[in-house]
Amino acid sequence: MRLFGLIGYPLTHSFSKKYFTEKFEKEGLDDCRYELFPIESITELPGLISQHPDLEGLNITIPYKKQVLPYLNHTAFIPAGLEACNCILFSEGQLIGYNTDVVGFRESLRPVLRPDQQSALVLGNGGATAAVIFALQQLGISYHIVSRALQPGSDFTYQDLDHSIIQSHPIIINTTPVGMYPKEDHCPDIPYESIDERHLLFDLVYNPAQTLFLRKGAERGATIKNGEDMLLLQAEESWKIWNSI
Repeated sequence: MRLFGLIGYPLTHSFSKKYFTEKFEKEGLDDCRYELFPIESITELPGLISQHPDLEGLNITIPYKKQVLPYLNHTAFIPAGLEACNCILFSEGQLIGYNTDVVGFRESLRPVLRPDQQSALVLGNGGATAAVIFALQQLGISYHIVSRALQPGSDFTYQDLDHSIIQSHPIIINTTPVGMYPKEDHCPDIPYESIDERHLLFDLVYNPAQTLFLRKGAERGATIKNGEDMLLLQAEESWKIWNSI
């Protein structure tokens, strides 16, 4: 039996097991299974691997995309400057790291991106943010990072955001888990009254399908998109990696 899975904490929001289980059934892959591994600390990873010697691949989600890096044997397939990993291939006892979020985000953004949208506000500064920034650079889109407190790598705090900043950034991307199930009544603290039809709001959260962040944007006439397509694209990219040897 070929075993694949997802580590993160918590994992109540994840559709990954359902997606891969249905994929395996559809393709007649009765020798494959996908499990969720909600670990409370990244230090539990070695023990998890020992308990499951049949593991061939893992996806990594919040909050471990950066924390997992020291546990990898090889990071050559993670682009230089991208300090985050969301996919591991197990090969001959080695943990080989990849990042499929870049492809997933970039290709899910393209269909809704307009030529006049060339500046983005990125909400959050975690592991998912690194992939988003890398994709924005590939697309030639400038960006500023918003965090709760100014720190290396961030440009604004949420308190800094005003009408002028919102108006000069027609793309707003939520990379945080704020608004994710089961806390669906939460949203990033930004001045939504400054959003208009020129804006594109992208939420990496996909459960619920329309977060409060996206709903507030839609009410102001903005184009909105959730993270479901990104999930599907990065999952397919992970599957290619796991079958590359």
